[in-house]
Amino acid sequence: MVEFVLQDSLLRGAGLTFRAAFGRAGITVQKREADGSTPAGLLKLVRVLYRADRLTPPRCTVPVEPISPHDGWCDDVADAAYNKPVRLPYPASHEVLWRADGVYDVIGVLDWNLTPIIPGRGSAIFFHIATPDYAPTAGCVALNLPDALRALAAGMSAIRVAAL
Repeated sequence: MVEFVLQDSLLRGAGLTFRAAFGRAGITVQKREADGSTPAGLLKLVRVLYRADRLTPPRCTVPVEPISPHDGWCDDVADAAYNKPVRLPYPASHEVLWRADGVYDVIGVLDWNLTPIIPGRGSAIFFHIATPDYAPTAGCVALNLPDALRALAAGMSAIRVAAL
């Protein structure tokens, strides 16, 4: 297992160091849905999703799957599909994974609140592509595209988010 560590806006691992973005509300040990924070702790990489119309499959140590314009992720705490992938259109609140801005061209699904899923504990905590200005995320960890691909190819299997 190759663990990367997020601390002070840097993601380090496998002898590499990258500038990173994370939650606009900082890092927390008590993550809640829509609080804008990144959860502290060890977040294992479960699988990687990617835009096959823009990229070749990323090299990584976990399963890789292409996404389509019909892919979403439910973030509605009252819905049975909370914190799970959904097919669009979907009636409950959700994230659209097929985005024009490139932020979800590569999505590393992290194991936050997956087993078991606890409504309200936070959903859609991903490793994804940062905006050009590294704007804070809604709770995810983000790198620019070349750095994200390098981290995955270096064998990244988990991100340890250090509490501030």
